[in-house]
Amino acid sequence: MAIDTKHKDLEGLRIDRSATVSGPGAAPWARSIIIVGVAVFVLLGIAALAYRFFGTSIPEVEIVHAAAQGGDIGGVVLTATGYIVPHHKINVNSKVTGRVKWIGVEKGDKVKEGQVLVKLEDDEFRAQYEQARGAADSARAYMEELQHGSRPEEIAQAQHNLEEARATLANDKLTLDRTRDLFAQGVVSRQSLDDASAKFNSDQQRVNSLDKVFQLSKLGPRAEEIARAKGALTQAEGQSAYSKSLLDATVIRAPVSGTILERTAEKGELITAQFASSAEGGPQGSVVSLADLDDIQADLDISQDDFSKLTPHQKAVVSVDAFPDLHWNGVIAEVSPEANRQKATIEVKVQITDPDAHLRPEMNTTVRFIADENKSTGNSQPAGAFVPSAGVRESDGQKYVLLAFNGKAMRRDVKVLSQRSGGALVSGLNGGESVITTAPETLKDGDKIKIKGQS
Repeated sequence: MAIDTKHKDLEGLRIDRSATVSGPGAAPWARSIIIVGVAVFVLLGIAALAYRFFGTSIPEVEIVHAAAQGGDIGGVVLTATGYIVPHHKINVNSKVTGRVKWIGVEKGDKVKEGQVLVKLEDDEFRAQYEQARGAADSARAYMEELQHGSRPEEIAQAQHNLEEARATLANDKLTLDRTRDLFAQGVVSRQSLDDASAKFNSDQQRVNSLDKVFQLSKLGPRAEEIARAKGALTQAEGQSAYSKSLLDATVIRAPVSGTILERTAEKGELITAQFASSAEGGPQGSVVSLADLDDIQADLDISQDDFSKLTPHQKAVVSVDAFPDLHWNGVIAEVSPEANRQKATIEVKVQITDPDAHLRPEMNTTVRFIADENKSTGNSQPAGAFVPSAGVRESDGQKYVLLAFNGKAMRRDVKVLSQRSGGALVSGLNGGESVITTAPETLKDGDKIKIKGQS
């Protein structure tokens, strides 16, 4: 009886699994949540795979903006772009090594030829010049002394010394004769006779020497000695002139009239023309650079394919990006005698004949070359937009471009009005459109694109 009771108690502790699966209120909503969660997870995975697959297939392209150009200039045979450059740019260097003591110009200042720009410390150079000038003065005085010969007072002095020596010699002669007689009589010793004879001979030599001095004083210095003095003077004067030139070089002046383009030195910096250094605090090789901005040119690289369209001294119209509404006249002034192999271009410089303050070196410029009068048709250049050669495509004889618009490639048919250096002037564009220049060959109208450099 007790065992049956325990069995019934254990049966009561068992979990009724059928009730949890099929019980009222629990099974339907739990099953729905599980199904929806699994479906959402699967859909997200499919979407991610699809994005990854299709996203990587979108081609990356490069674009340029079409440049609008007006039609107010007639007879244009070629248009090229380049930079404004000074005809002659001068880097003003120092002839000597020295430290800047004073600098009197700033970038943009206008200077006159010969105007003082920079002064260097000159104490050492001034001392060297004073020393060399003193040596030259000494050499000059010595040469003049030789050229003028002996002074009358010097000749008279030499003559007086000679006469005095002769008088002494005559007295010695009398003393010698008297001593010889006394020796013969036995009054004086042999020593006295020898002393008198030696004194006479000594005075005789002195007379002969003074006589030579007197004769030379009347003749003056030798020609060879004067020539040697002249050579020494020339050398001393050359050294003095060299020292003076170094002293003068401590004052740096403007070689021409112009405008200061760059100031590369400051007060206290070391300037040299021998061992310029790019290291900070090292000696500088120049102090300023300047150019005459009334003598400027447009520097262009003309494609070899377009070079035949130009003639020597051909006229042109110059404009710059900074002032697109202004124009200046120009003429071809220089053509490089050799081509650039790497770029397949030839350098051409156009002299601007009417420059003004608007033009500055290194500005971007556009030059339109005008046809010769006898070749000009008189028609004005039609308006359009400039497109690089890589942006113009062709299909079935029709020229077109692909534009980047709202993430897609859009075809736009165009008409080439004229060929230009590096591209073409086309109609059908207003300017400012994003023209695709680099893209896969299979790219067509309506394809999705991704612009290089943009996220």
